Amino acid sequence: MLDSQLYLSYNNSVMKLITNPNGEQPIYEQIKLQIKEQIVSGELKAGAMLPSIRMLAKELKIGIITAKRAYDDLTEEGYTVSVAGKGVFVADADRKKLTAAAEKELEKHVATCVRYAKANGIDRESFEKIVQSVWEENK
Repeated sequence: MLDSQLYLSYNNSVMKLITNPNGEQPIYEQIKLQIKEQIVSGELKAGAMLPSIRMLAKELKIGIITAKRAYDDLTEEGYTVSVAGKGVFVADADRKKLTAAAEKELEKHVATCVRYAKANGIDRESFEKIVQSVWEENK
């Protein structure tokens, strides 16, 4: 199955989403991460309306439940707000608060990676080189 790409233009905003059904992450996580990145970077401004769940599902050729899960998670994490009968909008959130929450979540993932490295005999220097390499690959 090929990657699905979606470029939506609305309210002077353009949202780009690429999903890979064969990727390591579930599709809803891929969508959620890309929307988060666009919100944090300022590409999607506060108040911008996101495409409807049905439109997102149709354009990406995914299930409505998958699209809803991504949007529900974004709302739960404070990146978006859902207005009954109107749609889902980018929240006017405190960027520092969102970044702090992301750092806390990242800390959990890094702790898991550190435990894995230690359990497999990978020293700190090698671990840091791996992190640096991955960081550079994902610019």
